[in-house]
Amino acid sequence: MTKVLSGSEIEDILSSSFNNQIESLGNDYVQISNEKSLDLFNYLKIEQKYELLSSVTSVDRISHFEVVYHLTSLQKNESLVIKINCGEGRIDPKVKSVISVWRGAELQEREIYDLMGIMFEGHPNMKRLLLWENFEGHPLRKDFVS
Repeated sequence: MTKVLSGSEIEDILSSSFNNQIESLGNDYVQISNEKSLDLFNYLKIEQKYELLSSVTSVDRISHFEVVYHLTSLQKNESLVIKINCGEGRIDPKVKSVISVWRGAELQEREIYDLMGIMFEGHPNMKRLLLWENFEGHPLRKDFVS
């Protein structure tokens, strides 16, 4: 069975190089700033062997949005969760795309953009995935009205 790392265990992994980027800890996740997130994700993939991006998803917290990354190390048989807040006050939610780190993020990021309206900076094909191009709004937002 894969071991799910606690927030403090994830902090220990990141403390050497990215301690200043950690914004908060939860029981089973670490919240980081978006500023140097690609450096952090590259470090986790290359140095720490979290080579599998299991999923990317998002959460509407009403006051802001979260993008949630689930990473797995097949070598270590461990998984961890990283969160990034964006769109404070629901204005201009965006984070950096992780396609340069994990190619498998392409469709997941497009789905999040389509349904939640979160932009992924540096994404090579940021357009709707499930809904048609002229669809107005993002239906998984809590303030979406049909």
